[in-house]
Amino acid sequence: MSQGIEFNRLMLDMRAMQMDAMAQPKSAVQAAPEAGASSFSDMLGNAINKVSETQQASSQLSNAFEIGKSGVDLTDVMIASQKASVSFQALTQVRNKLVQAYQDIMQMPV
Repeated sequence: MSQGIEFNRLMLDMRAMQMDAMAQPKSAVQAAPEAGASSFSDMLGNAINKVSETQQASSQLSNAFEIGKSGVDLTDVMIASQKASVSFQALTQVRNKLVQAYQDIMQMPV
């Protein structure tokens, strides 16, 4: 049940990020970023940091379970592990798409 709630929250976060990206005017994409507006590199850096934090939390929870710390449930450890795995796979796919887009742009005739 907790996994379903986490998945729903993840989907809501992704949809909110999509809506934020779509709400920006097209001219803002072509112009220099405004003061206070987050750039693509900032958003990508934040995403990488979140994935890293998720992996660290999973590792800490796993270590706590391994040493027998009270209050740490196996299901929580497995959910955290899967969450870290899915977030890393998603980040890897984003990286692959960025590399492919870069290669496509570099192959365009000038």
